[in-house]
Amino acid sequence: MDERENRSGFLGTYFNKDTVLWLSKASKILAWIVLAIHMLQLLVSLGVNILQIMRGFWSGMGYTDIVQNFIYAIQTPLHGVVYFFALMGVSEILLIFLDIEDNTRRTVRGK
Repeated sequence: MDERENRSGFLGTYFNKDTVLWLSKASKILAWIVLAIHMLQLLVSLGVNILQIMRGFWSGMGYTDIVQNFIYAIQTPLHGVVYFFALMGVSEILLIFLDIEDNTRRTVRGK
C-alpha cells in the first residue's frame, strides 16, 4: 500500500514520479562530470603536444603527421561533447514524458 501512495493519486500510474525526476537530475549531473573530464583530457593532450614540440620531438615530421597528432588530441574530447549532449537530451526527454503524462491526465479530467 505504501508504494501506491508514493506514486500518484491515480492508481494507473506505472512509474514513480520522484524516481524519474531523480534520474533526470542524475543524468544532468553525470553529463557535466563527463564533459569536465573530457575537457581536462583535452587540456592535458594539448599540453603534451606543445611540450613535445618545444622539446624537439616533432622535428622532421611532415604536415600530415602533425595534423594527425592534433586530431588524436581532440578526438576523445569530441566524443565527450557528444556524450554530454546525449545525457542532457535524455534528461530533458524524461521531463517531457512527465509533462505529456500530466497534461494527458488533466485533459481527461477536464480541468
